[in-house]
Amino acid sequence: MTEIRLASLQGGAITLESDAIAALRQTLRGNVCLPEEPGYDEARTIWNAMIDRHPGAVVRCRGTADIIRAVRLAREHGLLVAVRGGGHNIAGNAVCDGGLLIDLSLMRSVRVDPFHRTARVDPGATLGDFDKEAQAFGLATPLGINSTTGVAGLTLGGGFGWLSRKFGLAVDNLISADVVTAEGELVRANIAEKTDLFWALRGGGANFGVVSSFEFRLHPVGPMVLAGLIVHPFARAKELLTGYRDVAAKAPDELTVWVVLRQAPPLPFLPAEVHGKEIVAFAVCCAGDENEGKRALEPLRALGEPIADVIGMQPFAAWQTAFDPLLAPGAYNYWKSHNFVELNDGLLDTLVSHTTSLPTGECEIFIGQLGGATSRVAVDATAFPHRDAKFVMNVHTRWRDPADEQRSVAWARRLFAETAPHATGGVYVNFMPEDETDRVAGAYGPNYARLAALKAKYDPSNLFRLNQNVRPAAAQRPAA
Repeated sequence: MTEIRLASLQGGAITLESDAIAALRQTLRGNVCLPEEPGYDEARTIWNAMIDRHPGAVVRCRGTADIIRAVRLAREHGLLVAVRGGGHNIAGNAVCDGGLLIDLSLMRSVRVDPFHRTARVDPGATLGDFDKEAQAFGLATPLGINSTTGVAGLTLGGGFGWLSRKFGLAVDNLISADVVTAEGELVRANIAEKTDLFWALRGGGANFGVVSSFEFRLHPVGPMVLAGLIVHPFARAKELLTGYRDVAAKAPDELTVWVVLRQAPPLPFLPAEVHGKEIVAFAVCCAGDENEGKRALEPLRALGEPIADVIGMQPFAAWQTAFDPLLAPGAYNYWKSHNFVELNDGLLDTLVSHTTSLPTGECEIFIGQLGGATSRVAVDATAFPHRDAKFVMNVHTRWRDPADEQRSVAWARRLFAETAPHATGGVYVNFMPEDETDRVAGAYGPNYARLAALKAKYDPSNLFRLNQNVRPAAAQRPAA
């Protein structure tokens, strides 16, 4: 009889007889993939090519019952377990070496109720899946900016994008979640049921269970929005960034402007002589009236003399895919991130100086604009604590040749260190690479102790540990 060895939570290995796997296969709507079997490499391959892990077995789930059976198998045998949704997280926690991978990527249903303006979303759905369905009814909810990102991971970490200044974070629009707990039980969490779990899920990451279904509140958006890029030469970068700072401070909630510092990609609307040269790009989306949006954009458009201004009315779903070509899977990626309350002169000087030494042509610094509705929620209302952040910086290094790894990572770390004095000390958990486990407590700030206590309640053995892990709080000893 063949034996299958899987990594355990304790760091050793667990041996399962092949008939145990065969029995599991008989109960699933999905299937089990072992190494070298069809579907195995597809399941373990994720967006970031830096992650090349080989689980001992994969359960490719087709429904909630499959998730329950996989979790119960992991719990019963003490298996190291990873949970994959869209597989887009920079840290690569979606895959483990040697353990059990619970793959949700085949569960991609999105069901929109246009009458109540809600949507039920499966945990393997991508932003593209969501947008195609919701935009058929002229509806949307705040998610990210890249259509291949998974809804599940993005939401559990907080979730922000083009609509967040107007409508809040993804977690601010989460109505309920169906969750398979570490006990292998299905529960529903919302403002009336499992309220403590619902609080933790809204920004606490994948620490508390496997979400099998998300329910979101939707808002009228589009289907056409005012969006696009303004691209400037880099020579006046400091002046442009200073001007952007003033524009951002006065922008209405409907207007979101992000900054991208990078070398110009070969976009068709940019002159060939600019390709490969450093640029300052303003990425714009206005979730409101077209004419009001144009008026709000006048101060931004008055800055400098751009190489290109390609802002106009376009389908929101199309704008959500605009950066997909620059973020396609298959490249090596490493990120570093900070939150900022303001963009002071010292910070801007540092950003400008580092942009002149980008390690590869695909590396970039982007500044995402928050504030607006995201800042009008109490710090302790959800697990996501960064309500003071007006800007989020992501230092995104990206390369194709393994020989570029060392200098790309070193460049990101230098920039991260030099911008730290200007930052809040907080960080968006979805932007944390795998080597930042020391930042988890700081990432949750005043909410960390409550998260640790809830971890002890819902997952005391830390079964769900392959994430930006909140360790269970130690049991309190009785007073002597």
